[in-house]
Amino acid sequence: MKLKNKWVNSIIVIAALIILNFVGQHVFYRFDFTADKRFTLSDKTKSLLEQNEKPVIITVFLAGELPPAFKRLQAAVSDILSDYQAYAKTEVKVVFVDPLAGLNQADQDTVINNLYERGIEATNLSVKTESGLTQKLVFPMAMMESEGKEFPIKLFQNLDTRGNYEDNINRSIENLEYIFTSSLKKVLSGDNPRIGFSESNGELSDLQLADAIHSLSSSYLVGRIDLNSIDKAGLDKLKMLIIAKPKKPFTETEKYKINYFVMNGGRVLWSIDQVNAELDSLRGKSGQMAVNSNLNLDDMLFMYGARVNYDIIADPANSAEIPVSTGVVGGQNQMQLVPWIYYPILLPDTAESVVKKLDGVKSEFPSTVDTIGVKGVQKSYILATSPYNKVYNVPKLFSLQMVSEQLDPRSFQSKPQQVGLMLEGNFPSVFAGRPLPATITQPYTLESTSKPAKMIVIGDGDIFKNQVSEQNGTPFPLGFDRYSQRTFGNKALLLNIVDYFTDNDNLIALRNKEVKIRLLDKAKIKLEKSKWQFINVVAPLLLLIFFAIFQHYHRKYKYAK
Repeated sequence: MKLKNKWVNSIIVIAALIILNFVGQHVFYRFDFTADKRFTLSDKTKSLLEQNEKPVIITVFLAGELPPAFKRLQAAVSDILSDYQAYAKTEVKVVFVDPLAGLNQADQDTVINNLYERGIEATNLSVKTESGLTQKLVFPMAMMESEGKEFPIKLFQNLDTRGNYEDNINRSIENLEYIFTSSLKKVLSGDNPRIGFSESNGELSDLQLADAIHSLSSSYLVGRIDLNSIDKAGLDKLKMLIIAKPKKPFTETEKYKINYFVMNGGRVLWSIDQVNAELDSLRGKSGQMAVNSNLNLDDMLFMYGARVNYDIIADPANSAEIPVSTGVVGGQNQMQLVPWIYYPILLPDTAESVVKKLDGVKSEFPSTVDTIGVKGVQKSYILATSPYNKVYNVPKLFSLQMVSEQLDPRSFQSKPQQVGLMLEGNFPSVFAGRPLPATITQPYTLESTSKPAKMIVIGDGDIFKNQVSEQNGTPFPLGFDRYSQRTFGNKALLLNIVDYFTDNDNLIALRNKEVKIRLLDKAKIKLEKSKWQFINVVAPLLLLIFFAIFQHYHRKYKYAK
């Protein structure tokens, strides 16, 4: 009877294993036991992978000898791409390569230049070791390809040039699903939305916008547009309009065309200065009077639900630095970096996905932005100063001697001042019930309310301006400060806004994913390194000797009976 039951149990176990194997071949499921669900893809990503019928190749250039922090990023990239392969309906081929492995210096330079032309940029890291700082060239990039179309992917976000990579690596890992999914959608769809930077009103030059245009050109059709000459058909082709630091008043014709673009559901990014104040104008002078600008945009922004005020914010608690001459020594002009309180570092509102996990954004003489109640328009602030600030009305006299002033902390007790505002919804027409401008012969639209549209209003025209080298006139990366050698979040802000404005699926919501990294205590590692090395080497040997002795006496006792 016992033998019979034994056979029955064996048959049941075998049958269960066969059924489980059969079900496993036809029903797919992955279990994620991590507390932060770091290995769980969103439904949007899964849907995109399951609906795709095109083969995809992803080449990851993050390989070879890497600093420990980038090893973590490499492992995270490998993990998430394994998930993509598991859910994909068609083949997703993943290849890790070290593009400089085994090459001499001349060949390395050639490879670096060729990769740069394809959008793959190298990053020179200052890596801290026990012997000091060492330089390491890595490629924290990937290339996604499908049916002959390539799209470069930046894996390392928010580069901190001062060598502190841990926080940036963590943010990069959190953003991996967003950047891979959004890139996959762009590669598969083949859609390249048109983005226009206006240039008819003294806006930033091509050189000042060089990195902004270059960074967007890999996935969008980017160019300059003249609001005086562009017609209705040209506006219909645009997906997004960026107005960056205009200096001349807008004509009614230009405003009419902008209004039509909004009525048609367009996206507008306003980056404007309401006050004329430039640091370069202060050098070599006793001072400059900051006065109001006349852009003729107040009525339009008011109708849309925003107001950029005629003031300047000072923030001594969180501001960028500028070089100031401290005298001449040995015939050489001596420069020193000092905080300039009129260059506040703006803090993103972490509740808004469009600016979530961004570094501080450098501004120059920014103005406050207020909201105006408009029916059908939702408003949310995205950028603000620290609570320790002061707002100055203009006109106001500025001079470089102000850096030496003794500030009274009590006069800067305030609340965060809002500098960036996002507006979404159905906007009223500025020209409803008004006659057409003289140069417009036929109305572009008769609608009094727009299709669902979006816009962001920032009270600073320099947010998206890159610095330019004084030696050779080449542009620096957007957000990089050549004086402090620090990179701010200006470029990431621009890329996020453009992604949010041009993506109807709202993939930017994937940035809300948070991954908790349990980092080792570096100070403790340094103190106890020798102890744990000794334990890891000696403990296994002692265990092996113990079991050998135990086995010897056990066998001796067993067979001595």
